[in-house]
Amino acid sequence: MTDLHPEKWDIEINAKGSLLDLKLKEVWHYRDLLVLLVRRDFISFYKQTILGPVWFFIQPVITILFYTLIFGNLAGIPVDGLPKPLFYLAGTIIWNYFADCLNKTSTVFKDNAGILGKVYFPRLIMPLSIVLSNLIRFAVQFLLFIILYIIFILKGEHIVPNIAALLLPLLIIMIASLGLGLGMIISAVTTKYRDIAFIVTFGVPLLMYATTVIYPLSVAQAKYPKYSWLIKFNPITAVIETIRYGLLGKGSFSWELLSYSIISTVLILLIGIVIFNKVEKTFVDTV
Repeated sequence: MTDLHPEKWDIEINAKGSLLDLKLKEVWHYRDLLVLLVRRDFISFYKQTILGPVWFFIQPVITILFYTLIFGNLAGIPVDGLPKPLFYLAGTIIWNYFADCLNKTSTVFKDNAGILGKVYFPRLIMPLSIVLSNLIRFAVQFLLFIILYIIFILKGEHIVPNIAALLLPLLIIMIASLGLGLGMIISAVTTKYRDIAFIVTFGVPLLMYATTVIYPLSVAQAKYPKYSWLIKFNPITAVIETIRYGLLGKGSFSWELLSYSIISTVLILLIGIVIFNKVEKTFVDTV
C-alpha cells in the first residue's frame, strides 16, 4: 500500500525569512561544519611554519616589548602605575581579538565565494567560525597574560584584582560581537564596493590609537580633554578599561560607560545581522 503521507524534512531552504533570523537551528544542524572550519582556520595559521603554535606567543611578546620601549620609555606615557608589560599586554590581546574578527569577517563573502556559490549551508557559519577560531588564539595569548601576571606578583608587584574581573566572560562576548557585527556590515558593503576593503586595511590600525591600548583613559582625559570624548565613547575603550580595572586593580571603570558600550555593541550586531541576511541572498551576483 502506497504511503500517502508527505515527507518530513529536517531543513527547508526558503528565500524568504526575517532579516533578524539567525537560523540558529540550522547552525546547530551544521555544527560539524562549524567545527571543521574552526579547525581549518586554526591549523592554517601555523601550517608550514617551523615554530608552529609558538607564534601565538611570539607576536604579543614582540608587541609589548616594542610598546614598552617606544611608548613607555621613550615617550614616557604613564600607565596608571602598573607594570608596563602587563598594562600593554592586557590591551593588546583584547585589541588583537577584535581586529582579527573584524578584518577576517569583513572579507568573508569575497574569500569564500567559491564555496558559498556552490553549496548550501547557513551563511552565518562562516563569520561564526572566524570568531571562534580567533577565540582560541585569544585564549592562548590570555594564558601568556596569566603567566606574566603570576611572575610580577612573585616579584612583589602590588596587583590587586577585584570583583569587576567577574565581568571578563561578558567583555569577551562584547568584543566578539562588536567585531562580528562590524565585520558583517563591511562584508555586505564590500560585495558591491571593493573600495571599503582598502579603507578597512589602513583604518583598523589607526582606530587602535583612538582606543586605550597604549595609554590609559585617565591620561587621554588629562592631556587632551577636548578630544578625549572620541576615545571615551569608543565601545572598545570601556571593555579594555574594565578588564584592566578588574584584573590589575587600576583603570577608569564606569558603569555608565560600560552600559553605553553594551548598548552600542548590541545595536551594531543587530544592524550587522540585518544587512548580512539581506545581502547573503544575492551576493553571488555581485562578488
